[in-house]
Amino acid sequence: MEFLYIFIAIIFGAVAGYGVYLFHRSRLKEEKIKIHEEAQKILEDAKKEAETVKKEAHLSAKEVIYQLKFEAEKEIKEKTKEINYQEKRLRQKEELLDRKIEQVEKREIELNKREKEIVSKERILQEKENHYNKLISEQQQLLEKIAGMKEEEAKQELFKKVEQETRFEAARLIKRIEDEVKQEADKKAKEILSLAVQRYASDYVVDATVTAVSLPNDEMKGRIIGREGRNIRAFESLTGVDLVVDDTPELVILSSFDPIKREIARMALERLIVDGRIHPARIEEVVEKARRDVDIAIRDEGEKAVFELGLSGIHPEIIKLIGRLKYRTSYGQNVLQHSKEVAWLSGIMAGELRVNVKLAKRAGLLHDIGKAVDHEMEGSHQEIGAMLAKKYGEGEEVINAILSHHEDVEFSCVESALVAAADALSAARPGVRRETIESYIKRLTKLEELAMSFQGVQNCYAIQAGREVRLIVRPDIVTDEECAFIARELSRRIEKELSYPGQIKVTVIRESRFIEYAK
Repeated sequence: MEFLYIFIAIIFGAVAGYGVYLFHRSRLKEEKIKIHEEAQKILEDAKKEAETVKKEAHLSAKEVIYQLKFEAEKEIKEKTKEINYQEKRLRQKEELLDRKIEQVEKREIELNKREKEIVSKERILQEKENHYNKLISEQQQLLEKIAGMKEEEAKQELFKKVEQETRFEAARLIKRIEDEVKQEADKKAKEILSLAVQRYASDYVVDATVTAVSLPNDEMKGRIIGREGRNIRAFESLTGVDLVVDDTPELVILSSFDPIKREIARMALERLIVDGRIHPARIEEVVEKARRDVDIAIRDEGEKAVFELGLSGIHPEIIKLIGRLKYRTSYGQNVLQHSKEVAWLSGIMAGELRVNVKLAKRAGLLHDIGKAVDHEMEGSHQEIGAMLAKKYGEGEEVINAILSHHEDVEFSCVESALVAAADALSAARPGVRRETIESYIKRLTKLEELAMSFQGVQNCYAIQAGREVRLIVRPDIVTDEECAFIARELSRRIEKELSYPGQIKVTVIRESRFIEYAK
């Protein structure tokens, strides 16, 4: 019985499944038909849209073709117009060229005609020239016969006479011009120089190569020398200065040509004397501290000088070199004081002449900067100073002022000439400089030799410590005009062959005396 139920259930399930299958099959067939219809509709719509797009594209193409055709026609018209214009210009140029060719042909005909006339005139002139040369030759022979000398001899005699007369005339003219120029220039220069000197007053300082240090008592000399001289040896080796201990009571001498070393030694020795502890280790410590203090003082002096002059933009190394000039002397004159004086005088004169005052002060302060290291480097102090100025960014005007303040090179600006004048003015003040007796005598001897080398000089005298040389000439040999020539030439030779501080005045005296006795 159970088997029958199972069989019936199977049959019933199979019939139900087949029914479901038929139902779904009919549904799928309907959907397929529906989808096909939709596809057909979409295809038709696409065809219609394609036709529309095709028509639009065809219309657009036609518009583009029309536009291009219009532009092409427009361009062709413009080109045609340009070609017509160029053709017109060419025709005009051809006509102008034809007219010019015609004019050139006419001128050529005229030139040929003139050339023939010129040739004819040249032939006539040549004939006349030959005739005149023949007449001149005949007259020349006649003149030579009358004068009794040849042509060359007459020329030489004439040239000699003309040269002599011209020389006297030139000397007279030069003297007159120089007198006029000197009168005006001296007047203006004296006004400017006197004003500069009046507005700036400075003491001069004369330094020596030794420094005296006072002692509280003579017992201190023994402590300075030390056991078996160890203290004095240590002091001299550390400072590079000779310490002279002699019989002078309560005094020792520091000797050195280097003023900076001498200043370090003086400062160290005074501190050792005050401290009382004198032995090699303490000497080394005090000398090192004194060296640092002197370096600080050098920098302070440089900054002080720059500040006093109102300058700016100077390299720190240049400022240190300026400070070192405090311990440098030239002919006994303190170089820092001299440089400051030159800077002030240059600035005052620049203000009077209405040129660059700052530049004149700067160049005046730095004109002797090479002397700060001239014992350490090869070359003159002008060359060393110019090299340092260029190295530390100074301008071309300052470099030229440094090179030219002794007139070794030409001045490139007014400020350079002012620095040279201020340098000579500062060095020429009485008592500011000194020199050794040997160099002084040698300079005077050379000065007299140069003066006596001129023809007609009878006597010469160097006066005012070599600041002036006076020449007495023979009046029968030297004229007044030649006196001016001798003075100028001697001054030039002195500038070229002698080295001297300041300036030397040259005076030439020509005197005629006529004496008769009434009996």
